[in-house]
Amino acid sequence: MTPLKKRDQTAGQIVDASFELFARHGIDNTSLGMIAKQVGITKPSIYYHFATKELLISRIYEQLFSTHHFSAYFPELPETKEDWALMLYEGGLRMLPAQDSGDHYATLRVLNEFMMLAQRDDEYRLRLAGMQQEFVGGFERLLRHGAELGVIVSGDIHHKAAILAMMIDNLSRSRMLQLELDYRGLWREMVNSVVIEAAKLRDHGAE
Repeated sequence: MTPLKKRDQTAGQIVDASFELFARHGIDNTSLGMIAKQVGITKPSIYYHFATKELLISRIYEQLFSTHHFSAYFPELPETKEDWALMLYEGGLRMLPAQDSGDHYATLRVLNEFMMLAQRDDEYRLRLAGMQQEFVGGFERLLRHGAELGVIVSGDIHHKAAILAMMIDNLSRSRMLQLELDYRGLWREMVNSVVIEAAKLRDHGAE
């Protein structure tokens, strides 16, 4: 193994160990010494990969949300109004964490750690707010396209977009908590609340 590959491997081990310890103890209560012990290296070795704990925290944030962008779930706009409601429904379901995606509890704990961090750290408050605004803006563009196609009523699109984003956020949290809810049914009703009668999804056509 080349020195560069070994360095990357160790950095990955540090990130993985930090994520696990953040979930177990919280960001503030996890020391670099604890991380070093978990990885099996000395504490000074961590500084070779991450000059500060803040940089390590930032790396974990980026890893946690690396693929969480609106365009990842809605890569293109539908060309016909017949496809619009189904596309919104299926794209929304793709935003929800998979039920077999690993340790939901750890992910939720680390996510909540960043939420708490954002309450006292402007950097993370702005990063999380920016991510939320990206999704609201994405839904707003999608809804405006739907209005142009005649699938939805054009009024109050910004508020409808914000409601869709908040609904997805709440459903995602509930799923990570492994709450037994009809996620497909709930999101279908949310989609149906913004579209005209002719475009409403039916049970047999939304699975």
